Amino acid sequence: MSNSTTKGDESLADLAATVKTATTLISRLQTVSSADPPTPPTTEREEKERPPAIDTNLNLNALSLADASARLIKAHSTKLSLLITNKPFTASAINTVLRELTAEPLQVLAAAVEICNGARYTKAMSEELQWRAKKIFLELGTLIKAVPLNGLVLSDDQKNGTGKANRKGSLALTGMVWEACDAVISLKDLGVAGLLIMKAEQYRDLLKDALEELQEWAEEESDDEQERNGEDDEEMVGVNSTQAAVDNMFAARYHIPSDDQHKIRERLNLSMKRLRLLIEMYQAIIKHRFKTLPPIPHLVRPSERKVKSEEDHDNIQCLDGVLGVMKKIPDMTDELAIAFYELDSKEIDRLMDKCFLTGFAAAELLVKDWEGQKDEFTTWVS
Repeated sequence: MSNSTTKGDESLADLAATVKTATTLISRLQTVSSADPPTPPTTEREEKERPPAIDTNLNLNALSLADASARLIKAHSTKLSLLITNKPFTASAINTVLRELTAEPLQVLAAAVEICNGARYTKAMSEELQWRAKKIFLELGTLIKAVPLNGLVLSDDQKNGTGKANRKGSLALTGMVWEACDAVISLKDLGVAGLLIMKAEQYRDLLKDALEELQEWAEEESDDEQERNGEDDEEMVGVNSTQAAVDNMFAARYHIPSDDQHKIRERLNLSMKRLRLLIEMYQAIIKHRFKTLPPIPHLVRPSERKVKSEEDHDNIQCLDGVLGVMKKIPDMTDELAIAFYELDSKEIDRLMDKCFLTGFAAAELLVKDWEGQKDEFTTWVS
């Protein structure tokens, strides 16, 4: 009896040590996954003086590594969830699952994040994988902390998140790990082109929202018309005065006056026309450039490394630049909308030109296709 008790105590002690090791490792990997990439050279001299990189990972695909590791983490989290909720409680089995997790899948996922740098996979993909991997580390760490160290499986309340504790149960925690893993797994099929398309569509939709909001504002009554309508409804003023005060507090925008001395409506019509052109530009870039993007990165033979790496570098710099511009334009349109609401004609002119010229600059970066040839998009830009 004493021998079995001693062995049980040793198993629990081992389990506690493994849980501590696993949580420490995950905390460290979370920090690594959040680290900013090295700052690239900013001058020609710095570029020349930088030691040549030993590209040992050139033929490793970071997204494939991330996919494989996320699948293993998902499978191990399922095993772990079953072991901590079903009798008999077996500390040695839980120990094995945790050690397998720390020995390979977690380390491989961290390596995939490191390999997926902006210079080879675009800044967008590098940041996306980093963020999604960090989510796995976070959710898995929370599940591991739920491992019981008292030799008993979790109670129904601890399993289902019921009872007075008011915490998420282990089933919900496992589901969150699965969701985080699926998000990383999906990146392999999405690829760089798919991610760029997804981002560009999000930014395009923000432009559509801005256009719709300006259209609605254009259809609102002028302040003069509202005043005339208010005189007809004098009896209702007292009843609605409190609500009117609240509305005035939050409505930080005017309406186009009837006389429109500063030609706000004319500027509004021109801005909406330009916004429609920008939306068309986003759709054209998605169709003619992002959907036709060659595979990034190239997995190449040593003899082709220099040429293909230079091609990738040029394309990636271009893509990062274009996507950065596409992200900025919706922010500019928000500022433009505020200028309209404040009836600030000078600011409207400045921001209207800024939005359109910025969009034109993005299109100019992609004026030729990926083979350097003119095509339908080239004609559209011209």
